[in-house]
Amino acid sequence: MRELEITTKIDILQESELSQEETKLITSAKEATNNGYSPYSHFQVGAALLLEDNDIITGSNQENASYPVGCCAERTALFWAKANRPDCNIKAIAIAAKHSNDFTPSPISPCGMCRQALIEVEQQQKHFIKVLLYSKEGIYRADSIASLLPLTFGADNMKG
Repeated sequence: MRELEITTKIDILQESELSQEETKLITSAKEATNNGYSPYSHFQVGAALLLEDNDIITGSNQENASYPVGCCAERTALFWAKANRPDCNIKAIAIAAKHSNDFTPSPISPCGMCRQALIEVEQQQKHFIKVLLYSKEGIYRADSIASLLPLTFGADNMKG
């Protein structure tokens, strides 16, 4: 038997330790939570993408009584960015969440579907996407989406 050990490095920061660019991105994600439509879960999520030209694109979760019909904040922002700015690489994503108008005490991470969508963009653009996960207690920072999804599946896996 062989063993594969996977480790990932996540920085844990306070807001005062962030760069101005990171602070702006986190602020945009926090503001985006206000646009979340979550009448069922009351869990509002905001995502902000920093593009290579320094534009910021935001998205929020959009629920539906038929749960599979909704969309997460991360994919809402990602799909808008790639549909409207397909040639502009994404440098970073910030994610914030709140429940009943109070930000979460610990960072939340993208769901599996969002991780898959994000990793494919990271692979396609051949440029890491920095990840910032906001909470009241601190901010997690990872250098790449691959840090959140170490055994990735992408186009290269489907080659014969």
